[in-house]
Amino acid sequence: MRHSNLATLLAGTVLASASLMLAVSAQPLPPTSPPQLAPALVPAHVVDLLTAEGMAAFSAQWKHIEAKIVEGPALQGAMPGYKTSYDISPHAGAKGFDDSSWTTLEAKQLADRRGGGKVSFLWYRTNLTMPAKIGAFDTANAKAVLTAYVDDYAEIWVNGEMPRRAGITSPATIQGFNIPNRVVIADAVKAGDKVEIAIFGINGPISVAPPNFVFFRQASVEFYK
Repeated sequence: MRHSNLATLLAGTVLASASLMLAVSAQPLPPTSPPQLAPALVPAHVVDLLTAEGMAAFSAQWKHIEAKIVEGPALQGAMPGYKTSYDISPHAGAKGFDDSSWTTLEAKQLADRRGGGKVSFLWYRTNLTMPAKIGAFDTANAKAVLTAYVDDYAEIWVNGEMPRRAGITSPATIQGFNIPNRVVIADAVKAGDKVEIAIFGINGPISVAPPNFVFFRQASVEFYK
């Protein structure tokens, strides 16, 4: 009887441990801000971030680095036979990420073909300071939208997060093959507001490993009133 009870206790302990491991490995990611759809109207004003003048309007500059695929151990709870996980480095979408050692790009250089081709990932970062006026345009209380058109895909981080919800259109996530991301970066602009932008550019289709490179077709801020 004692051996039977001990066996039952051990079995229960193993099952409880396995359940805990699965629960730990299945933890959901922390929620982000809900995604917003950008207006479909004609903007009141547009600033081209592929020009020096456009970047100067926000007292901003572009920084760039190639992202790498790195190997690690499989996650806890992975099925037998899976020994390895894959990650990207760096995770440069984080708020306040230190990009001081990255290459500085002139705005026009966003159109240059970058990366080594095939399965390729690139980070682009900038910090925008909202001005009171851009030329004669008064930015106060305008809705600001970032349009990032990366060949072929992109993910957009704004102030340290990529707004998204499962099953809901999330403009900061991949939108499709050569389809631009249009992400609301400010609901009501105030002069002096800071907006930290990180763009993860992806060469694709990924399973094709195409013999080409990553570049911007468009990068702009649109204002709506």
